[in-house]
Amino acid sequence: MENDPYRIMREITPLSDRDCFYIADRRKTEFTYPMHCHAEYELNFTEHAAGVRRTVGDSSEVIGDYDLVLITGKELEHVWEQNTCTSQNIREITIQFSPDLFFGSLLQKNQFDTIRRMLERAQCGLCFPTEAIIKTYSRLDRLSSEDGFYSVLDFLHILYELSLYDNARTLSHSSFAKIEMLSDSRRVRTVQKYIGEHYQGEIRLAVLADMVGMTPVAFSRFFHLRTGKTLSDYVIDIRLGYAARLLVDSSRTVSEICYDCGFNNLSNFNRIFKKKKSCSPKVFRDSYRKKKVVV
Repeated sequence: MENDPYRIMREITPLSDRDCFYIADRRKTEFTYPMHCHAEYELNFTEHAAGVRRTVGDSSEVIGDYDLVLITGKELEHVWEQNTCTSQNIREITIQFSPDLFFGSLLQKNQFDTIRRMLERAQCGLCFPTEAIIKTYSRLDRLSSEDGFYSVLDFLHILYELSLYDNARTLSHSSFAKIEMLSDSRRVRTVQKYIGEHYQGEIRLAVLADMVGMTPVAFSRFFHLRTGKTLSDYVIDIRLGYAARLLVDSSRTVSEICYDCGFNNLSNFNRIFKKKKSCSPKVFRDSYRKKKVVV
């Protein structure tokens, strides 16, 4: 892959090796920090920031008054941009913590099972629903004024409460984030691995169904039940993630990327891309590169 001359800024966070987490509670009128990534996990809450554009990986959304996102992918680019926000009373609470906060095998214990699964999903960015924000708001609000042992307990309580919301949305495509997100189901996992290795070519339902010993009709229902997506939507999302990554990281033409990622028709690729991302591949590339900084 040909490298782009612009790179994402890698942030050196203020988190100390001796602290469980670092918290910044800011009152501000605008967002000015550039697109970046970092090895530390990050929970980011914004209040009174309607109109701000949040970009996490290849996801770009305009947020409302309240927004809460968890990011655990160390290479996952993210930025909050002012966009159309005119609020003079923005509050942003950023909590950064180390991946080794849960030392040893602690995260593998039954009592931490939901937190572990949440942290795995958040490798692609995880956006929490309004009810999760309401549930954790009071603890988030007072966390910056606490210190010592009880602040750690409150933070763990926040993570646990958030981990109970199965309706939290993943943001970036896993293929863009360079993350392998596999199902708990052995059959679905087998198919996901096959798709990840063969997305550039034709993928046939009958072949996948035969791989796991099911009829095509039964497999289609089973796959949708276990992933929440139809097989065709899943394949399209994987291909779009790879295509978006190539648009960002290479200088290949849109046409080359289209065919490299398994789309056999340029106009169809443009139509699907625009439907999923609300912009053309060219606009996506240009917009993303404007967010980058030279380092």
